[in-house]
Amino acid sequence: MKFSKVNEAGQPAAFQPAAKKIRRRRKPDYALFLIRLIFVGIAAGAASALAAVVAPGLGLWQPGLYIAALIAALLLASSIRKAYEWERAIVLRFGKFHKVRGPGLFFLIPLVDQVTRLIDIRIRVSDFYAQETLTGDSVTVNVDAFCFWLVWDPQKAALEIEDYEEAVALAAKAALRDVISKNDLTTFLARGDLIEKQIQEEVERQTTEWGITVQYIEITDIQIPQELQDSLSRMAQAEREKKGRVLLAEAEIEIAGKLEEAIAIYASDENALKLRILSILNEGLKSGNSMMLVPNSITDELKTKDIFGLAALNQLKKQEETK
Repeated sequence: MKFSKVNEAGQPAAFQPAAKKIRRRRKPDYALFLIRLIFVGIAAGAASALAAVVAPGLGLWQPGLYIAALIAALLLASSIRKAYEWERAIVLRFGKFHKVRGPGLFFLIPLVDQVTRLIDIRIRVSDFYAQETLTGDSVTVNVDAFCFWLVWDPQKAALEIEDYEEAVALAAKAALRDVISKNDLTTFLARGDLIEKQIQEEVERQTTEWGITVQYIEITDIQIPQELQDSLSRMAQAEREKKGRVLLAEAEIEIAGKLEEAIAIYASDENALKLRILSILNEGLKSGNSMMLVPNSITDELKTKDIFGLAALNQLKKQEETK
């Protein structure tokens, strides 16, 4: 999802209405034209052969026979139809539904059968939007979304509703508005997947009767006022700062627990405490400090214990001087 600004009039700054439905014209089918032409040629040849046999006895009716044969050939040729793999043809017979034909070649009874619609059964996408809709907490939002759907029953799609493509888009738009009004902005922003699922269920409840199923809904754009964007940004920043402080406090608690364990160890073992003191002095010496301040008790302890061997070194020097 992305968030867009709105202008002073409450309209999105870069708002574009849903794309209009574009009906693609069917390309000329030259293969079908050639099949019909071959069929007309065969029918015309058969009519000519038949006329040659029966023509001598017809007299003045001979030209009419050729014309009738030609008309019959044209009618039969026009009855040859073809549907692509993703198309289903709705055939009516004397105005009543007869059957769904296709894919491939199929034949119609001339002047009796009629193909009224070709239904595309592929997955299609319709974009829709909900402009200036109030959420459950009275926040104005503009939402754009896509609906992916397909026709699973061509008969129902052709007979139950006039324009199923526009009906799907309008049903999705109405469902989007209804779901937005039932949820507050926080839920809408944080649980986009839940919102999309609710919209899908609401649309499917209507389109199932039309032989149409909705694959899924995808929200692509959420447009909110600039003032609300600034407020949400401050809230997010405060939330991050809160989490940082909580983590720091948890770290202090963990450190205090470890120090408490160390105190218990040092209290029970005097030598461990002395080693720790020497470690601290060693770290100070490694840092290159020219002067270190240590308690007198530590220096007295070092003198009595001769930790660094200074007393032994002085004693050796005295022995060498006496010699």
